[in-house]
Amino acid sequence: MFKIAICDDEQEFIVELKQNLRRYADETDKTFCFFEFKDGTELLKDYQPDFDLIFMDIKMEKLNGLKTAEEIRRMDSTVGLIFLTSLKKYVWRGYEYGAVNYLLKPVKYGVLKMELDRYFARYQGKDEPYVSFQNDSGKYKVLYKNLCYAETAKRNVMLHFEGQQQIIYKNMKEVSALLLSQPQFACPHQSFVVNMAYVKSVENLEIVMTTGKRVPISQPKRKDFMIKLTDFWGDML
Repeated sequence: MFKIAICDDEQEFIVELKQNLRRYADETDKTFCFFEFKDGTELLKDYQPDFDLIFMDIKMEKLNGLKTAEEIRRMDSTVGLIFLTSLKKYVWRGYEYGAVNYLLKPVKYGVLKMELDRYFARYQGKDEPYVSFQNDSGKYKVLYKNLCYAETAKRNVMLHFEGQQQIIYKNMKEVSALLLSQPQFACPHQSFVVNMAYVKSVENLEIVMTTGKRVPISQPKRKDFMIKLTDFWGDML
């Protein structure tokens, strides 16, 4: 089942779009589950990091589609995004936020079908593993490959990814169990789990990450960590 969000302030258009999407689903033997939102504020408030595709109207009164997309990309870098607009002048700005494409209103079924065919040909079956979580700042979906490292932050854990850091309300035992199930992660210290793809070098009891950050290595864990890192680097060569 594919979860599709439609964010548009024209109810008549939403009804028409859903009819065309159901037609496409019937023709391609797919199953769609729809979520409707009247404006960007509403979508962000109830955002689900497991949406597969979002149809987003660019021009909305409360919070326009471009500003909404900017916030979505901060939380979720993988969701498919198709902009809806009646004005071509907004099209190129949409690509700044990783839009799959855009559709000009009114949307003809043939054009919609072509865009959906392109979307599913590119993304179907390529769902990469990710961690999703929620904190006071919002909801987030982070691909494991984009997660640089995790560190203990009092009773919780701070995740570092894509130039930002966000708290996940779990303890390190829970987070490390989650991350270490993925082959690219290793634990150099009881308070840290690192993605070895981001390790630039090791200097004594410190890891230098490609981001410039330094992560400590505890003496008892150094041998096992170096073995894992050497194996990982060997596989990468």
